Amino acid sequence: MSYQVLARKWRPKTFREMAGQNHVLKALVNALDHDRLHHAYLFTGTRGVGKTTIARILAKCLNCEVGVSSEPCGQCNACVAISEGRFVDLLEVDAASRTKVEDTREILDNVQYMPTHGRYKVYLIDEVHMLSSSSFNALLKTLEEPPAHVKFLLATTDPQKLPATILSRCLQFNLKNLTPERIVDYLKTVLAHEMVQFDESSLWLLGRAADGSMRDALSLTDQAIAFGSGKLGEADVRQMLGTIDHNSVYRLIEALAVSDGAALLAVVADLAEMGADFAGVISELLVVMHRLAVAQTVPDGLDNSLGDRSKIIGLAGKLTAEDVQFYYQIGLSGRRDMGLAPDPRAGLEMLLLRMLAFKPQGVIDGPRKILPKPVAAVAEAATSVKKPQTLDSAQEASTSVADVSSASAPDLDVNLRSREPLAELQDDRAQDHVISPSSSPPIPNEAVGMAAQVADDVARSAVLPQTEVGAAEPISNLGEPSAESNEAREEAITSRPELATEKIAFTDLNETVWREQFDVFPLPGMLGSLAGLCQIAAISADHVSFTVNAENTAFLSDRNVERLGELLSEYFGEALKVTVDIGDTPHETPAAYKQRCLDERLVVARNALRSDFHVKRIIEEFDGVLDEESVRLVD
Repeated sequence: MSYQVLARKWRPKTFREMAGQNHVLKALVNALDHDRLHHAYLFTGTRGVGKTTIARILAKCLNCEVGVSSEPCGQCNACVAISEGRFVDLLEVDAASRTKVEDTREILDNVQYMPTHGRYKVYLIDEVHMLSSSSFNALLKTLEEPPAHVKFLLATTDPQKLPATILSRCLQFNLKNLTPERIVDYLKTVLAHEMVQFDESSLWLLGRAADGSMRDALSLTDQAIAFGSGKLGEADVRQMLGTIDHNSVYRLIEALAVSDGAALLAVVADLAEMGADFAGVISELLVVMHRLAVAQTVPDGLDNSLGDRSKIIGLAGKLTAEDVQFYYQIGLSGRRDMGLAPDPRAGLEMLLLRMLAFKPQGVIDGPRKILPKPVAAVAEAATSVKKPQTLDSAQEASTSVADVSSASAPDLDVNLRSREPLAELQDDRAQDHVISPSSSPPIPNEAVGMAAQVADDVARSAVLPQTEVGAAEPISNLGEPSAESNEAREEAITSRPELATEKIAFTDLNETVWREQFDVFPLPGMLGSLAGLCQIAAISADHVSFTVNAENTAFLSDRNVERLGELLSEYFGEALKVTVDIGDTPHETPAAYKQRCLDERLVVARNALRSDFHVKRIIEEFDGVLDEESVRLVD
């Protein structure tokens, strides 16, 4: 028996076997099960996402001898004939090769006749956008009012070319591109049944190369199996696809992290010996930079798509978030200008050297913001800032704090932002461009000490919890700070409620726990955003029902609801069914609760700054202004 390619062998035969497209399948299943069938369906989407497959399954559902339902038996004569492509009442028309109006009229001449063997006569017109204007006009009347025994199933990759008169006569379903994650899951199933050995990283390469098309993914898998002599390995798949090994990209990033130009050029030389596509190297560099940015900003949102999660996390700690964004922007510009370079290698080398050469002008040392630290670590660091002779520590401890500026003493603003000791700045004033020779006299050591103390107090205020907002001390009171004020601030800092340290049991889950302990649940990215806007409506032995407001359904999808159920089941260690309904949310959602807590902490922090002894003294003696709107909290 001749070999059958994977794309044909693994074409789904029922809706249950489909990978993805739940938004389309749900509508079709409900229509079939409740006998609410339309006479014309239009399926749109890019190549290989399941348009023709869904149409054939729908034809099987309509003509199954057992009856019309969303689950055809697959055993009757009609089901077998449709699967084998020989069912006489399923007329598949390739509109790309039959564009003339005469072809359309020939098809429509037989519409009035009853089906020969099936229950319905089904016309499946593929690439319907290729029909001529006359063909569309000839189709209009029949498409609007066909006989009861006729169903039209239209498929196209370019719905923009269809006349509005055709679109208005059909139920339109837009099939989405499949994510690499879904493609990889499906390929695992296929290869397990085919008994083919594979590396998971090789499947991710195929999933990304498929660009959303399951048919392309299966075709590439067929090619990769042949290339690898019956098995899938990462090195073989990379060689087949022409992609570079990410280890070379990691070496480039490590060299950038230590500003080693020689190492950069050495990696480029190695890539040249391997005959790498230098434009592709830039693309892969941008991919890794994107993953680094995700790791630094939302660590839980970083997947393990190439088995490199630990490597990415390690690299993320060696670069600042600002550097990653800066390198990504230079990479985008360099890829765009690659065609203008004398040769591709020179273009890549100049791009990498440009990343080393350019630094923000006027900044002694770029701002450092690597990975977010826990709140406890921030509080510990804030209480340890006790060095008035050096403004470096004070500056680092006051990240995301109020900006205390002075109108009559410009040097104060400069020195507060400097990362060098004040004494060194004063000694090198003549040759340092940061402080002008014509500026005001040096700031006295007393003011420096106050500035450091302000940074200490501000850093401590930035982690204040939500508490009752007390009345601030009057601004005119420039005496020593009161003991009650300090005690209240210490009590506010130490009384912050902490998240549950132990794992929450499912029996303890309720609306209050969901709202106040939401951050302990592993819900990353868009899924976390959706869940944070949901409120628990009901809980049973194995079912959690949520409600989300109609205004907050941007992330609501079948896949996200399914994923929410999977993650909660994994967290609680038992199989749970999760549903999300649209309705009113009368109580606070986790997102609203978190925002309220942040707002209350912000009010406390601003009050603490406003009543701080040193802040009031600086404002009095240096004619400063406290910009309360610049106060930010470190969450």
